[in-house]
Amino acid sequence: MLRQQFDLIRQDLEASRKRTHPKHIDPYDIFCAMLYVIKNGCTWRDLPADYPKWSTVYYYWMSWSKAPTPDKPALLTQVLKKIVADRRLRQGRSARTSFVILDAQSIKNTATAENKGYDGGKKISGIKRHLAVDITDRDGAIVNLEQFKLARTMMVDSGYTGQNFANEISSLTSAKVIVVKRNELHQFSVIPQRWLIERSFSWLENYHRLWRNCERKLNTSLMMVSLAFIRLLLKRY
Repeated sequence: MLRQQFDLIRQDLEASRKRTHPKHIDPYDIFCAMLYVIKNGCTWRDLPADYPKWSTVYYYWMSWSKAPTPDKPALLTQVLKKIVADRRLRQGRSARTSFVILDAQSIKNTATAENKGYDGGKKISGIKRHLAVDITDRDGAIVNLEQFKLARTMMVDSGYTGQNFANEISSLTSAKVIVVKRNELHQFSVIPQRWLIERSFSWLENYHRLWRNCERKLNTSLMMVSLAFIRLLLKRY
């Protein structure tokens, strides 16, 4: 990643810590080390010597990926939301979307994962990743549940039908839910608009660390996905 691209979020990342002494490590090098881990799928201890010490990188990762309080999201989540809002404003749109497409992806766990389930349809033991993107989908973005309150329309596939899901959505937002069903022959076909969310999942496959759920904690898995989308968006500047 270019320094000019990182400078768009440098101030936000640096503001997370109080500076009591001169800075010896460039946050740019720390951020690039994190991108190396997610891109190549290596462990923190396997970081090349060209980057800062792995324990230092991991310390910053823990600092940026943990929510400081229950009411305040993690720093990486805040940065992602800021980039998404900035991109939308640059395109002449409102900072937040009113139309989202929601879908889930089932991925296998590694032996270290604490949480797991079973997808009977795809015969996969692991976890599900849920993504929500806006209708134009120039930028992939993770959308938290509280942001659904501003959505007026939500598009989902047949896997989200059911009274429990309807009740949950009703308690969060008054959005209209549109269910798009696949063809009855179970043959692959590109469904208008639904393909946008599938493309977002395909972008995650460019990161080896995300091919499986390698993380022990679910929040760590979420932050890895957020980091991938932060990189994706910054590369477009």
